[in-house]
Amino acid sequence: MNPILNKIGTIFIPVMNVEEARDWYCDILGLKADGEILSGHLYIVQMNGTGIVLDSKIYSEDTIFKTPLFHFNTNNIEQAYEYLRSKNVELTTEIEHHHWFNFKDPYGNLLMVCKC
Repeated sequence: MNPILNKIGTIFIPVMNVEEARDWYCDILGLKADGEILSGHLYIVQMNGTGIVLDSKIYSEDTIFKTPLFHFNTNNIEQAYEYLRSKNVELTTEIEHHHWFNFKDPYGNLLMVCKC
């Protein structure tokens, strides 16, 4: 039996300012930004499924996501696109193939939304 599970536990996202990142990510995900900052540089975003940890200790221009390492799911790609546009999020693509689009967080990490 393999001791390594075929399950992703969490994804660490490099951010310059963990408090600002907490507020931004919680805002776009519709979550309360009331969790604790751990060790002065970590914030665990309360997700359904695979977790996200915002980490200001690992941030540098070299560590930001230049390609999406994961995607956020949506049931309605058009609504998701308009929602992020209404929040003045930097959209880096249009909706592609009626299925996905990319955007950036305030620190330059390239992220994706994909219709599930």
